[in-house]
Formats: sequence, C-alpha cells, structure tokens
Amino acid sequence: MSRLVESLKIMDGTVYNVPFHNRRINMSRRELFGRIDDIDLNEMVQVTAECRSGLFKCRVLYRETIEEIEILPYTRRKIESLKLVYCDDIDYSYKYEDRSFIQALLKRREGCDDILIVKNGFLADASSANIVFFEGDRMVTPSTPLLRGTARERMLEEGILTEETLRPGDLGRFHKAALINAMCGIDDLVVDGKNIML
Repeated sequence: MSRLVESLKIMDGTVYNVPFHNRRINMSRRELFGRIDDIDLNEMVQVTAECRSGLFKCRVLYRETIEEIEILPYTRRKIESLKLVYCDDIDYSYKYEDRSFIQALLKRREGCDDILIVKNGFLADASSANIVFFEGDRMVTPSTPLLRGTARERMLEEGILTEETLRPGDLGRFHKAALINAMCGIDDLVVDGKNIML
C-alpha cells in the first residue's frame, strides 16, 4: 500500500489547522491499520528558524506510524481554468502519496490549468483541492468530494460553506469557483465560472 501524506501550511512560523490534520491522520490510521493510539502533529512538526518567514509546506508521510517529515518552500500554482473530466472508478477517500491516477486524469485537461473531476455524474474535486462555488453570497461545496479536505471540513464546521449534491448541469448557477486545500484559502485560487469547460 502507498504511504499516506498529510500536508500542512506553515506561514511565518505558524502551523495551520492542526486539529483537523490530527483528526484525519488518526482516523486514517484507525481505519486502514487498526491503530488506536493518537498522533499529535503539534508534537511532531518542528518549525526551524529558516521556516519562520514566508510560506512553507510540511509533508508528513506515514503508514501505521510517521515515517518522514519534510518542510519545503511553497509557491502556489496559477489556476484560472478548469476542464470537466469524467472518471467513475477513481477512489481517493484517503490522502495517498501515490497520485499517479490523478496525474493520468490531468493529461485530459485540454489546455486548461486544472481539472474538475466528475464521478458517477456528480461534481467532486479538482486535482489537488476541494472546490467551492459562489452563488451570490452563498458558498457551496459538493457533497460528493473524493477527499474530505481539512480546509473544507473546517469551513463546513464553521458554517462558512454549505454542502449540496451538484451535477455538471448545476454549474450555470455559479459565477465563480475557488479551489481550497491546506495551502490555499478561499481567495487564493479563484476561477471565473466562464472558464469552467464542459
């Protein structure tokens, strides 16, 4: 089995959203490996002096236990267009290090910056982020994500997002979309609704 990975944002020395990362890493360890002991990433992730200024990505690689932790400078990709890609047999319910199946789907983006995966007729996720759609002042995320991302889960619990069952035919309701993950907030990667290609 591929290792799993947890990606954490470090900005100016602060590690973000740790309770939600702890929740997911420990849930995955219980479900996949039967582990009942909890890991606290607050105790595992050591922010060094060189990571106290700027944006960094901390990758925690694990199976039953933590196997590797790396911290690297991070630059956000520019994403301004999405191509709908259909794939009914994709399974990414756990955050695996091996993303070769998603890389294969990316080859079908037809000149767009990223993809929006449709599984069994329902909108799911982009290649490395959950998606949020804007309908007036409402922010809606699909109830059928491939992966329940930590930023998505936090925003749902805080009442910022609403979950809905969404199909490609619903895209006309939304004037823009945002890609969110541990490294990107609601304003970081925004796509105009006209640039979501069916």
